[in-house]
Amino acid sequence: MTPTEDKFYRAMVIERTDFAPDLWSIRVQPETRFVFAPGQYATLGVQTEAKRIERAYSIVSSPLEKDLEFFFELVPQGELTPLLYKLHKGDQLSMRKVAKGRFTLDTQSGRTNHLLICTVTGIAPFISYIRTLLRSGGEQLPAGHHLYLLGGASRSWEFGYHEEVERAASEAPWLTFIATVSRPWEDAKWKGETGRVDDVIRKYADTWELRANNTTAYLCGHPEMIEHGKGILKRIGFSKENTKEEVYWIPPKKAGL
Repeated sequence: MTPTEDKFYRAMVIERTDFAPDLWSIRVQPETRFVFAPGQYATLGVQTEAKRIERAYSIVSSPLEKDLEFFFELVPQGELTPLLYKLHKGDQLSMRKVAKGRFTLDTQSGRTNHLLICTVTGIAPFISYIRTLLRSGGEQLPAGHHLYLLGGASRSWEFGYHEEVERAASEAPWLTFIATVSRPWEDAKWKGETGRVDDVIRKYADTWELRANNTTAYLCGHPEMIEHGKGILKRIGFSKENTKEEVYWIPPKKAGL
């Protein structure tokens, strides 16, 4: 064992679900119990001949579930997702033993509304929130608090957890869910909201009467969506104090900047 091996668990893939050619989830079973809070991330790795390649991924599952679930989007030129894409039931990967991240549900600020905004795989931490609240019978959510989830994708088949969230919203009085598709001309069967998710933030913030003094906003996923979303929220009074973000990658700097 190398000096750093004690920092890692070996985790076995026990289930895989493919949502689209480039979108899939896996459930993994770590060697022992992995402690985390809803909204945190785990660092996953695959060993190659040259080195271990690692990256942080938000956890989809609830701490109240036995196994861990992750939702991925294939980046063909990426270092790690092509390796993760090859994994199937029975394969192993590494996982650092400590969960990290502060993208957790804020129930202590006095703001009772929670506006959750995401694109595609950015829904992962929000699924963890929802599953945890459902499994605890809502006991972990103070009275009067409400989650409003806005999920965006180019086409409807990119909503990996659409049916699960719709079902949860129909059962839980504390959850409202809207999904929006930005390329409806490529998705003739879609009958829901259309437009980029950041384009409909203002519409639904007004509809739901979400204001800076009563709402915490959470943005997760594509960096451009997060930047646009923060700008829209800022124009209606939101600040760093009541806005949380989880950026899934840092876009390359443009030439000349």
